[in-house]
Amino acid sequence: MTHVLIREAEGYELLKTCGIPVPRYAITGSSSEAADMADRIGYPVVLKVISPQIIHKSDSGGVIVNIGSAAKAREAYDAIIHAVAQFNPSAVIEGVMIEQQLPPGLELIVGGKTDPAFGKVLTIGIGGTLVELLRDVSTCVLPIDRKEIEVMIHELQGYPLIAGFRREPARDEQALIGIIESVARLFISRPDVVEFDINPIILYEKGACAVDARFYVSDHAPPEIPRPKKQAISGLLTVKSIAVVGASQEPNKVGYAIVRNLLTFPGALYPVNPKHAMIIGRKAYPTLGSIPEPVDIAVIAVPARIVPQIIEEAGKKGIPLAIIVSSGFRETGAEGKIHEDQVLSIANRYGIRIMGPNCLGLMLPHQGINTTFDPVSPKPGKIAFISQSGAIISTIVDWSLPEGIGFSAVISVGNQADLTFDDFIEYAGADPKTNAIILYIEQIHDGKRFMDMVRSITPKKPIVAIKSGSSKIGKKAASSHTGSLTGSNEVYLAAFRQGGVIPVQSIREAFQAAELLSSEGYPKGVRAVVITNAGGFAVLSSDYAERFGIELIEFPRALIAELDTILPADWSRENPIDMVGDSGVDRFARTFDVMIKNQDLWDIAFVIAVPSAISDPLRVANELVRFSKHTQKMIVGCMIGGDSMKTPLRILRDANIPNFPDLEDAFRAVGNICRNTGMCCRLK
Repeated sequence: MTHVLIREAEGYELLKTCGIPVPRYAITGSSSEAADMADRIGYPVVLKVISPQIIHKSDSGGVIVNIGSAAKAREAYDAIIHAVAQFNPSAVIEGVMIEQQLPPGLELIVGGKTDPAFGKVLTIGIGGTLVELLRDVSTCVLPIDRKEIEVMIHELQGYPLIAGFRREPARDEQALIGIIESVARLFISRPDVVEFDINPIILYEKGACAVDARFYVSDHAPPEIPRPKKQAISGLLTVKSIAVVGASQEPNKVGYAIVRNLLTFPGALYPVNPKHAMIIGRKAYPTLGSIPEPVDIAVIAVPARIVPQIIEEAGKKGIPLAIIVSSGFRETGAEGKIHEDQVLSIANRYGIRIMGPNCLGLMLPHQGINTTFDPVSPKPGKIAFISQSGAIISTIVDWSLPEGIGFSAVISVGNQADLTFDDFIEYAGADPKTNAIILYIEQIHDGKRFMDMVRSITPKKPIVAIKSGSSKIGKKAASSHTGSLTGSNEVYLAAFRQGGVIPVQSIREAFQAAELLSSEGYPKGVRAVVITNAGGFAVLSSDYAERFGIELIEFPRALIAELDTILPADWSRENPIDMVGDSGVDRFARTFDVMIKNQDLWDIAFVIAVPSAISDPLRVANELVRFSKHTQKMIVGCMIGGDSMKTPLRILRDANIPNFPDLEDAFRAVGNICRNTGMCCRLK
C-alpha cells in the first residue's frame, strides 16, 4: 500500500467542496505566465513550488512571499526553480502555484493521520513554521462532535491568543470550530485520504481561511473485517474445575509451579501428564479426554508444537476456555505464527476461547485461583490488574504483599490471539468485586472496540492506564507536520482521555490512583481543603495543589468564624488549615466536625498528620475513619512518619482508606484523577 501526496490545488478543491475558504490561486509552468496570473489574482501574491519530493517548501527555498508586481513574480518564479534544483537536484518540479497572499492573522494547524490501532485521528494546534518547535497541539480520535472540538481548542496553551490576549482582539472561534468540524467529516468520509495537514489556517477577528493544504491518499483502503460473535469471558470465569496440561513432578518445571499454586483452589484440580499417576498428591490423567468430569479451564504448559493437538482434545472434551502459558508462537517469528494460527483455527471450530498464548496466566484471589507459575499468590482485594507483561505482574504481586494491596483479578493477556484487553476490561467492568481497573498496555489491537468498551465502563468504574513503548519510529516515518507531531503515544493518550481512562506515567502512580479511586470513587470536583498539624507541610501542600491543578478553596467568613471557636488564636485562618503543632486528637476531631457540617463547600480533603508528643496517631487515624464515614467526599490520608505510624496505617487500610506517606504523591494522584476525569465529564 503506497501513500501519494496529491497536488496542493487538488487539496484546495477538496476543501472548497466542504465550504472551507481557501485563497485564490493558479498554477503556472513559466515565468511569463506567472506574471500574467499574478496580475489576475491581485497583489500581493505568494509563489510556491509544486513537487512530490519537496515536503517542507520553505526549507528548500520553494516559497517566496510579498510579491507586489508582475516583474517580481517573474523573478520569484526563476528564483524558486533555481533554489529547489540546488536543494534537491532529483526533485521533479511539476509547476509553481501562485496564490493570493492573505493578510496576517493567528496561524493554526489542523491535520489528520491514520493510526494502526485507533484509525483516523485529528490534531489541532498553534501552527506556522514553528509548529514542530512549539508542539502546542491537541489530539482526538475521530469521530468527534462540536463540543469535543471546543474542548480541544480550549486545552491549547495558546488558546488565550484565540480568546483575545492583552490588547490583541479575540479571534473568530466559531469559524475555526466550523472548519475543524467540516474537515473532520471530510476525513472520515474519504477512506482513501490517510493523512493531511492544513498549515496554516489563518484565523481573523471575523472568518478564517485555509492555506497550504497537503493531503495524502492511499491506493488501497483495507476492508473492515467483522469481528465474529463469541462467548464473553465473564461467563467463563466462575470456575469449578481446572485441568493443567503439562503438569509435572519436577519443582523446576512450569507445570509443577502451576499445580502447586492451584492446590488451594476449592474446586476440582486435574493434573494431566501421561507419565505419572500422581502429581503433588493429586491424581493425574494421561489426556484431557480421560478426565471423567467436566472441565471449565484447561491451563496448557507444553511445547508450542504440541499445543494444537491439546486444543483439539479440549474441543472434543467441551472445555470452553484454554489458558496457553506456553511460548514459541507469533512472538518468535514465522514458524511460531503458524502454530498460533493453527491453535486459533481449531479453537474457533470448537468455540473455545483462548487466553494467550505466551501469557503468564490468571489470578482470581477471591476464588482461590492462580494459574500462573509465580512463586506467590496475591491477597483478595478490589483492584483488577490487566497487563501485557508477565514480568511486571510477577513484580507487582510480590510487591503487593508487604504493601497490603489486594486484587480482584490479575490477568496476563499475552499475544491476544483471541481474548484481548477489551474482553478482560469488559469482565472487570461487570465484576462486583472490582472497584477499579489498572491496565499496563504495550499495544491495543482494535482501538475502536477498546474505546467503546472503556466509554461504557468509566462512568461507573475508574480505569487507570500506563502505556509503555512510546513510538519514535512513527515520527521518523511521518510525511506531514501532523505525522511528526502525533506519534503513537499521543494517540493512545488522546484515546484514554476521550474514553475516561486516567493515564499515568508509572506503575507506582497507577496503583496510587487506583487505590484511591477503589476506596473513594470519583471526586465531584477539584475544590479541596487541607487539614494539618504541621506548618511546613501546609506550605508544601499549597505548592503541590497549584502544580497538579487542585483548587484550594477560599474560606467564607462564616466558616473562619466557626473554626475560630475551636482552633488556637494563631491558626492559619486560611486554607490549608494549619492547626498548629500542639494539636491533639480533639482538635482534629472538632475540625473534622466543622468540615462535615460544611461539606457542600469542598470535594476533596487532604488530612496531613505527623507524629508529635501531644497527638496520638492511633486516635487520629480512628477520627480520620469517622470523618470519611460521615462525608460523601474524597478523603486523602497523609499520615507521615515512621514506626509510630505503622498501627495507625493498619487502621486506615482496614477501613479501606488509602494513605500517602509522601505528600507530593498524594497531590499528584488526585491531580491525575481530577485532570482526566474532568476532561471526560466535559466531553459527556
